[in-house]
Amino acid sequence: MASRIKLGEIPVDVTFKDIKNVHLSVLPPSGRVTISAPRRMRLDAIRVFAVSKLDWIKRQRIKIQSQEREPEREYVDRESHYVWGKRHLLRVLERPGPSGVRLEQGRLILEIRPGLDARRREALVETWCREELRREARPIVAAWEKRLGVELARFDVRRMKTRWGSCNPRRGSILLNTDLARKPRECLEYIVVHELTHLIEPTHNARFVALMDRHLPSWRSARKTLNRLPLRREDWEY
Repeated sequence: MASRIKLGEIPVDVTFKDIKNVHLSVLPPSGRVTISAPRRMRLDAIRVFAVSKLDWIKRQRIKIQSQEREPEREYVDRESHYVWGKRHLLRVLERPGPSGVRLEQGRLILEIRPGLDARRREALVETWCREELRREARPIVAAWEKRLGVELARFDVRRMKTRWGSCNPRRGSILLNTDLARKPRECLEYIVVHELTHLIEPTHNARFVALMDRHLPSWRSARKTLNRLPLRREDWEY
């Protein structure tokens, strides 16, 4: 069940779920505000909670709305693309045969059949980024499972538009955003540790923060790096 409340001119979308605690989010790129609340919670109590967080909500919306956006990609020769936080020039090679993507001497090589349009070029790069992230994340996940004393049933990689990762503690699974392949590697490790820690503590409470501080003291620096990097320029859907 979903509802909407307003904080002055700011709309807040409220979703009731089978959860114990209230979760407040301000989402890119427009600063959309959402609240997930326990089913038993009354809407007027949710409004009181949201009002108590109004100053924080306004600061987050300003930060998100002012964040730099990446230029629109056309997937043409000498266009800039980022892999693991480093800038690479795209080299487009049109030739018969199978299409593919690879890194070579500081360039991102896109081999395509003649006449392939921008959408299909983008799909090839996205597929490559997904597999690159999966390859890089696999040993990081394994190492941190041992350090945290958790056992993951599954991790997957997917394009996500509102978050860098997610965790389902009941299923023992985590999901990583394909775009992490474009960010510095320390950002990937931070998200992996963040999501694996949710297998121990599902919420962002004091215990969760203490666990992050104990196991990855540099997590705030990595989060700051991730939050200051340009966002993708695209049409966002909710």
